Amino acid sequence: MVDLLRIEIFLHAAENLNFSEAGRILHLSQPTVSHHIKTLEINLGVTLFKRQGATIKLTDAGRLLVPWARRMLRDSIQMQEMMESLKEGMAGNLQIACSTTAGKYVLPHLAARFTIRHPNVSTKLLRCTPASVVMNLLEGEANLGVVSYEIPGKDIELQEFFHDLISVIVPRDHPFLSQEKILPEDLLEEPIIMREETSGTRKIVLSELAKHDISRDDLNNFMEVGNAEAIVRTVEAGYGISFVSRLAAACAIECGKVIAVPVDGLNLVRTIYMVRKRLKESHRPADAFWGFVHDPTNQDLIEMASKGDLDYKIRDL
Repeated sequence: MVDLLRIEIFLHAAENLNFSEAGRILHLSQPTVSHHIKTLEINLGVTLFKRQGATIKLTDAGRLLVPWARRMLRDSIQMQEMMESLKEGMAGNLQIACSTTAGKYVLPHLAARFTIRHPNVSTKLLRCTPASVVMNLLEGEANLGVVSYEIPGKDIELQEFFHDLISVIVPRDHPFLSQEKILPEDLLEEPIIMREETSGTRKIVLSELAKHDISRDDLNNFMEVGNAEAIVRTVEAGYGISFVSRLAAACAIECGKVIAVPVDGLNLVRTIYMVRKRLKESHRPADAFWGFVHDPTNQDLIEMASKGDLDYKIRDL
């Protein structure tokens, strides 16, 4: 049977490519690390590292072992957490990957309420790209994820989290403010600051504009920015107009720094989802949070998020 301590030592040595550094992290001497690595190689019948003087490199077998070693350590930690939770009630680690701007405004409030209810659960919110959420779930790096699109596949389960409003925002002295009505075609000549290609906001916007025979190429694409808060500041400075989550622009709108204007015929609402990997074994903190999302005590939070006024209304709770 493979010793988990040796697996942990191997993983630190593999990540740092240095036996001394692995020893420093684990409070072991360099000879002790070398001994454990050698014993592991004998037990497995393979060479894990190429030793070239003071430097080491992973062999093909070593590179193959790395993801398995990570999985073994995660499974070991989860097993210990499960046993502890049976003794002391809800306990353990909960990691939630969030890939959407709107989600990062709602998730911390919800996680804070969850932590108050379950103080022995350590919750960590991970910021990542939309493409990496599923990878994090499938590889066990995250227990739950928050995304702005439906994810197909038999290995993934999802539920609606909340609805995110997308607003057209303009500088406070923009000519749109003097118009009785703004139509989609009025956007064509405006310098538009667009989100990046993988953005859920961008996908909804282009989908709605397509209903009016307007494509991205028809727009005056002034620039592309991959951060909603930066877009709000750029619009505030007068460089153009944009489409952003109402949650991201709420404070600037409330303070009058930018103005949200309605555009006739554009239904700019998207669904934010919470997702998880379908597991045969239960992960109690993740299961609890999954149900906690729509606990009646959180209805106020979900409703405010869907109205886009979470940032400044939350202070009144």
